[in-house]
Amino acid sequence: MPLIIFKSHDGETKEVHAEAGTSVMQAAVDSGIDGILGECGGSCSCATCHCYIDPAWVAKVSPADSTEVDMLECVLEPKETSRLSCQVILTDEMDGIIIDMPESQY
Repeated sequence: MPLIIFKSHDGETKEVHAEAGTSVMQAAVDSGIDGILGECGGSCSCATCHCYIDPAWVAKVSPADSTEVDMLECVLEPKETSRLSCQVILTDEMDGIIIDMPESQY
């Protein structure tokens, strides 16, 4: 089961294991991670699961589709590595991925 390291805006980290095939959002919600709400349940329609993929991990994550890109235009504090965590599906190759969370979601 891949390890996800969630990092809050103030540097606090929490490590979570989740099964491959699970979205980063679902892993966060199941583990009580502050800053990732997932109000739409993962349907890519609310952006309450906005996160940043650590630059070292961007190449291991599949690119955003056009629907996600459109939703990312609505987030506060967008960055080049912004993603909706409901659209990031874990693979075994993502073991140890670092997910940073924007301050605006706290």
